[in-house]
Amino acid sequence: MTKLSVNINKVATIRNARGGNNPDVLRVALDCERFGAQGITVHPRPDQRHIRYQDVRDLKPLLTTEFNIEGNPISEFIALVLENRPTQVTLVPDGHDQITSNHGWDTKTHLNFLTDVTARFREAGIRVSIFVNADPEMVDYAARAGADRVELYTEPYAATYAADRDAAVAPFVRAADAARTLGLGLNAGHDLSLENLEYFHQQIPWTDEVSIGHALICDALYLGLEETIKRYRACLA
Repeated sequence: MTKLSVNINKVATIRNARGGNNPDVLRVALDCERFGAQGITVHPRPDQRHIRYQDVRDLKPLLTTEFNIEGNPISEFIALVLENRPTQVTLVPDGHDQITSNHGWDTKTHLNFLTDVTARFREAGIRVSIFVNADPEMVDYAARAGADRVELYTEPYAATYAADRDAAVAPFVRAADAARTLGLGLNAGHDLSLENLEYFHQQIPWTDEVSIGHALICDALYLGLEETIKRYRACLA
């Protein structure tokens, strides 16, 4: 079964826009779990413009599903993850000034760095996923780095889905096949939505987890959070 991990960054963005604690990020995370989410994802960035490092510390003892912390493994991020020991850490090559993630790792070029970071997390008992483009070579080098899983960066799929969904998903099927052949677990995320998620899952049903934030929170404005999570879960049935 493919698990749904809800990324709550956008909830924190709304909170931070006005200060205070409305909406309450912790309450929303627990409600997501109560409504059927099988994991919670956060992506703290150095400027803490949405999820703050303290949010991570506050969430860890409360969550009962899988906790996934994703981000660029700079020293502060590594320390935060080792302090809180989530179920999974997802390594993402974000620059400090990026609005959102827009590419995966060049795992071949950064093999030595990723190998060292992955080993540190795995020694702490944390599952490691490396964010990659839909390229079998990048998947291969993620395996060489010691990753447990790869997360496929799915924005290119989402961007071309409406024009030709078969062509859009084809490179992702190839990358997913490579991961399965190498014995890697498979995650996917970025711009997956109620429009395109079900087809993606039909083509790659062995996906372990999808991490969805922006589209899910936007849908919740109209459908409500509980109904939205129900519909995303239905896409993965």
